[in-house]
Amino acid sequence: MNTESAVHMDRSPQAVHPERSLQAVIANITDQSYTAHRTYGTFQISGRAAGEEYALTRVTPRTAMMDYGDKRTLPLAITAREIADDLCREVNSDAGEHSFLGVFVCAGNVPTEDELRSARARLEEFYRALVAAADREWERSHSFLFIHDVQRRAVGHLGLNKEWYYQARETAECPGCSERVKPGVAVCKSCKAVLDREKALALGLLQPPAEPPAGMALDLTQARHAARKS
Repeated sequence: MNTESAVHMDRSPQAVHPERSLQAVIANITDQSYTAHRTYGTFQISGRAAGEEYALTRVTPRTAMMDYGDKRTLPLAITAREIADDLCREVNSDAGEHSFLGVFVCAGNVPTEDELRSARARLEEFYRALVAAADREWERSHSFLFIHDVQRRAVGHLGLNKEWYYQARETAECPGCSERVKPGVAVCKSCKAVLDREKALALGLLQPPAEPPAGMALDLTQARHAARKS
């Protein structure tokens, strides 16, 4: 099964050549979506949905206008395949030299098993190279600042456990000092405000209230009883 998204319908005049009316199909084996802008339109390349093998984006031919100046223009027909190749080239080259991010043009209307196998192998090879580079950087600096999002994405895709890999979590505002804290924190590390009393008591971060002596408890009860009578 797969998901599919249609790119802009082509409202420009069709080219004379019949092959230029054919669509091209882009397959994406990752869950990342991409947007590409051209003078002849904006294209959305869909990411695959959870549980799906890939997503499909269909591309139609377009007509660009070449401006020669002095109000002179020349229509230029662009085939669907040319557009699809250009879009995949841009997406796949976005992560550096020899990068591949799982987007390719199908030979037909859907990717073949060989195409999918080849794309998965290329993606895994590139992701493993990214993880190796991140490992070297982590050994050098131990700083999350030098680990970029695509390297974290690679770890998640490969299912690896790395010290430098983390997922961003939602935070809440501490009512005491307005610092951002993670959900479930017992005591704010900045102002020491107690945010979860039960958890703080269980962890020994907060001392339980001292029980009053038995005689004092009795005296307090008698005093309250006397106050009601008066």
